[in-house]
Parts: sequence; C-alpha cells; structure tokens
Amino acid sequence: MERRKMNNEKQKETEKKEEQMKKEEKKPKKERNIEAVLNIYTSFNNTLAHATDMSGITLAKVTGGMVTKHSRLKANPTIAMFIAKRISENLKDLGVKSLYVRIRTKTRNPAPGPGAHAIIKSLTREGFKILNILDTTRIPRGGPKKKGGRRGRRV
Repeated sequence: MERRKMNNEKQKETEKKEEQMKKEEKKPKKERNIEAVLNIYTSFNNTLAHATDMSGITLAKVTGGMVTKHSRLKANPTIAMFIAKRISENLKDLGVKSLYVRIRTKTRNPAPGPGAHAIIKSLTREGFKILNILDTTRIPRGGPKKKGGRRGRRV
C-alpha cells in the first residue's frame, strides 16, 4: 500500500513538471539581437574582414587570400562580396543580427580601398542591420619628417 502511494505521488510530481514545461514552451521566446563589431581593413592590394563581439573576442575572420588564389584580385570588389558572404554565414550561425562597422586603410590614405563599400553593401543585402560606420584610419600627428625634402619628390 505504501509503495503504491509513493508511486502515485511521484507520478503526480512528474505530471506537474511536464505541465510546467509545456507552459514554458508556449511562451514566445524573446529574440536576442546580438551585436558585433566588423573591422574592415582595405588597401589597394588586399581586403581583410574581422568580426568580433563587443568585448573583442574573434567571431570570424576572412581575407582576400582565403577566397581567391590570384594575388592581383584580392582587393577586387567582387572578391569583397565573397568575403562578406563568408562572414555573414559565420555570424548568422552565431545569431548576430546587427553590426558596428569600422573601416581602416593604410596610414595617410585619403580613401578606403575598393572592397570596403562592397562588403557593407553585401552585408545589408544579407539582412544585417548596420548600426554605425566609423573610419579608423590612422593619421600621423607630427612625428618623423616625411622623406623627399622641402620641395618634395621631383619626378
């Protein structure tokens, strides 16, 4: 008799737990909007895209050399689109939906290389929300004298 009572009590407890689990399943889950930082380095010879989380831990990194074997094409906008495609696949698997973009070029360059615009355009097509675009190109403030003399390099 006592064993039957204990078994009935256990069954009731398990039924209660199952009901609670069903209630929790019915509640709509909040979609998490994970944010990441995409660092794009573009020169006229190569394009690098490096995605990190907000604390700086690497989530994905793709370069022009990983996409093509021709070194002359690494800075091409078409190759940049393939770089963006690979980055987006990795970020979607991790649940990232919005990006802060930082574009950097070689020091003293007035404009980014040809791949930066193509990467941003491709990522917006993939469904990512671009929150901010920031130019982080390094600019020398004083420092050593540039070579070439007072009148500059004479060609």
